[in-house]
Amino acid sequence: MENGVSSFNQLIHELSVDSDTSSVDYSSAEEDSDLNIYPASPSSQSSRASGATTFTKYDRHYRGWIRCIFFWILLPAKLLLGIPVYFCHFLYNRGSKVPAISESHQSPNLRSIKKVLTLRDHIVHRATDRRRGVIEDLHLAIEIFIEAIFDVVHKAAHFILSPLEAFRNLSRWISSHNGGTRENDGSVLEASFTTATLGENDPAPTERNATFHQSLNTDARTCQDVITELGYPYEAIHVITADGYVLLLERIPRRDARKAVYLQHGIMDSSMGWVSNGVVGSPAFAAFDQGYDVFLGNLRGLVSREHVDKNISSRQYWRYSINEHGTEDIPAMIEKIHQVKTSELKLSQPELELETDDQLYNLCAVCHSLGGAAMLMYVITRRVEEKPHRLSRLVLLSPAGFHDDSNFVFTIVEHLFLVLAPILSPFVTSFYIPTRFFRMLLNKLARDFHNYPAVGGLVQTLMSYVVGGDSSNWVGVLGLPHYNMNDMPGVSFHVALHLAQMKHSGKFKMFDYGSASANMEVYGSSQPLDLGEYYWLIDIPVNLVAGRKDKVIRPSMVRKHYKLMKESGVNVSYNEFEYAHLDFTFSHHEELLAYVMSRLRLVENTQKLSSSSPRAERLKKKGQ
Repeated sequence: MENGVSSFNQLIHELSVDSDTSSVDYSSAEEDSDLNIYPASPSSQSSRASGATTFTKYDRHYRGWIRCIFFWILLPAKLLLGIPVYFCHFLYNRGSKVPAISESHQSPNLRSIKKVLTLRDHIVHRATDRRRGVIEDLHLAIEIFIEAIFDVVHKAAHFILSPLEAFRNLSRWISSHNGGTRENDGSVLEASFTTATLGENDPAPTERNATFHQSLNTDARTCQDVITELGYPYEAIHVITADGYVLLLERIPRRDARKAVYLQHGIMDSSMGWVSNGVVGSPAFAAFDQGYDVFLGNLRGLVSREHVDKNISSRQYWRYSINEHGTEDIPAMIEKIHQVKTSELKLSQPELELETDDQLYNLCAVCHSLGGAAMLMYVITRRVEEKPHRLSRLVLLSPAGFHDDSNFVFTIVEHLFLVLAPILSPFVTSFYIPTRFFRMLLNKLARDFHNYPAVGGLVQTLMSYVVGGDSSNWVGVLGLPHYNMNDMPGVSFHVALHLAQMKHSGKFKMFDYGSASANMEVYGSSQPLDLGEYYWLIDIPVNLVAGRKDKVIRPSMVRKHYKLMKESGVNVSYNEFEYAHLDFTFSHHEELLAYVMSRLRLVENTQKLSSSSPRAERLKKKGQ
């Protein structure tokens, strides 16, 4: 075990990289590789067969002259349409020359190491990203358009030069088309073609059916796709909250494990963030490799609006704040975890029936950003209600809650939001990309940002300035497949208003409903609860982690949590790393993984000490 990642974890990663290097030569030029690797479509095969039997040498002579004439006629149009493509290639070449000059002063060994790392990242990215960018689609559409024009001209010339043969082929096509429509009426667009796989004992071509779909070529993979593609087990659990929201609790199961970890994402994120770095570098896989039963929580707030009421309106669905994340979503998911783990452990280990403890397992929570604030709210409200929270330890990565120390842009947005909230509230319910077309466009542009570093660097710089200089990989986050044309995580208007209230007051408090009577009905007081004043109710160890480069939630705000907890007598620790806000989930940092895994192992060590107590020995003898 090294740096929080198991040897098995590292071995799988090395094998996947080694196996993928054999395909480097085939992916050097995307359009050329597509032409060389993929088998010809059925339509192209039939057109070539008919062309070989139909055209004579005399026809080819005239066809060549006609092609030449139309080539010169359409040349200006091709050049005009190709200008955007050549311009982007120019930006790419210009951006790629700068590091080459700076690297000339470095040692050969360092250059070779960087070359290997860049090649590995390229291979892994190409193996997981199946999209075409907008520029690639434009280039492909131009070529298809020009080819279609030449094909029409070619067929017209053939019809003029060989009218009898053309009429004969036309009659065959009409008869075959009429017969084919009767057979394929009402079916999905399918085609069968011959194919052979290299390395088989019998390389004879075999026939298989292919269904053509996703013509827009966007990446819509889910967390399930990522987990199962990497060879890990997967389970999906649908959880219904008390107010009817349908949540997806995902799991990498170890059913007989008595230690579990719950991972909770932040704002505009999903469970995809915990597995986005692949086998090595993702907290979910690292925890599973070290023997944990891993649960991935997803808060409410998807564009698809999953709810028991299928006819719920957009305004009703998005009417929630951070309160509902902490008092509805997380309680429902953790209670479901408790039910599942208890039943599975009693079934697999019957001797546990003799234990008097209500909880037969240890559950730790690792939360990021808004998920950390929601988890603190959950623990405190459960203690106020005198209900078990079922957690053994909290690891909070740059948790939200205090935001009074933030950059100028956030301050301007806060003041504008608080002033305009009464006006905007009747018209604006949430913030997300509104239509499937624009979500598809973002999905494809993310691919272009990767293909053209000059453009991606410009977007990265602009995003960093907007959030006050935070150096997170914003371009990489935009490319995650949970931002796809079918669905994406959004932000409720009241969640944004709740964050603005926290920043304005300088306190970690629950949602202010705007009037003393409304607050009295919900909280029993005219003011919402100040959760910082109730930190003394936290009865489990808390590990706070901040990023020195984090400009979204600055280290001073995480230290404010630490100071209040320390004064309240909470068993709390504080650590800082050289990370930006999104680096806690979307970047591969072995140092952070090692720290998180070491905090989780502290619970395991405590369990071993408690299991060696005299009471545990008496229970063991009774069981025997």
